[in-house]
Amino acid sequence: MDKSVWRVIAPLAALAALSATAVPARAQMAEVKEKPPMYTYQSYWVLPRARWGDVDKENAASSQKILVPALADGTLVGYGDDANVVHTADGATHDNWWQAYSIAGLMKVLDAFYKSGTATSGVIVSATKHWDGMYVSRFYNWHAGSWKGAYGRAATYTLKADAPADAVAMLSKTLFVPLLEKLLADGAIVEYEIDEETIHTESPYQFSIYTLSAGAEGLDKINAAVRESVKSSPLAGAALGSMIDYASHRDVLVRANATYK
Repeated sequence: MDKSVWRVIAPLAALAALSATAVPARAQMAEVKEKPPMYTYQSYWVLPRARWGDVDKENAASSQKILVPALADGTLVGYGDDANVVHTADGATHDNWWQAYSIAGLMKVLDAFYKSGTATSGVIVSATKHWDGMYVSRFYNWHAGSWKGAYGRAATYTLKADAPADAVAMLSKTLFVPLLEKLLADGAIVEYEIDEETIHTESPYQFSIYTLSAGAEGLDKINAAVRESVKSSPLAGAALGSMIDYASHRDVLVRANATYK
């Protein structure tokens, strides 16, 4: 997704929250409500290139042993693993994640990894860096199923310090979710979520918009839909009342293996 596209759409969303005119009338009619909190535990790894070929094999083995049963018994609602496509000097090369409707569900799976020895053996022992994140989302949706080699896109933003306390919910309800739901219905994406940290290791003003597309074509469809949304908005030329600090905006693009219940 072109960074400049979301840079335009975010301030428009802020205006939409105030005037309710930045989204189509049809989208305004469908009230967007927060869902029960969904939690994500995500482990990030920096692995030497010589070990990249071993990652998929180990991920598949640990999934069958721990994640598949946890999804089947209702502990989890989703899980997966990612390989970074656009590498940075300090960023992760790979990550693993799982999702549940409770923190207890996340910890149950984490404990299972430690008890199995998976967390302290195999390819991850060769990691030169490792860190974890725990997130919560109240705006999300997906098509049930499994995808291998899909494309995940995370766009991270930081709110300005004087933004309203409910800024993420405001932006999500007025613009992000209606657009993401349309992309989901059209098949451009198979999952989306708007995440905030629930255990803060980064700025408490950060939030991320994550989308998963079954193929690379979905990335172009997302770009086109966002541009059309901006173009069709009567406030497309306005950027007043912005809540976003654009200088801190960052994107991540990954090849993803994901399963959702």
